[in-house]
Amino acid sequence: MVLDRQGYDDLVMYLTQNLALFEKPGQIKPGAPTVLELIEDVIAENVMLLCEQHTELNTEQRSQIVREVDGIVYDLQEVLSSVTNQPVTVEQHAFIDEFAGLVKNLFDTAVAESV
Repeated sequence: MVLDRQGYDDLVMYLTQNLALFEKPGQIKPGAPTVLELIEDVIAENVMLLCEQHTELNTEQRSQIVREVDGIVYDLQEVLSSVTNQPVTVEQHAFIDEFAGLVKNLFDTAVAESV
């Protein structure tokens, strides 16, 4: 659905261009989740929003989205493996929110094109 599209390649490039955010210290709010917890939560929220907004999706399409999102989260885990268990900084939080929104946009576009 999206993993084989140019948009996903661009998204991976965007991640690599912003890896410095995960290599330097930054401000951490009290009670901040770990990087991995935030990635999983924010991506899951966006997938649920996607499915709520696209009621026309059938079970097979929803399953495909979940499988691909699992792959995206796995890719993020691999790239960010050295920091996934560290508390997320304010800057990292903003990036992860934006990244998850871009992932949702990729799926929104793919769903719109498949109708």
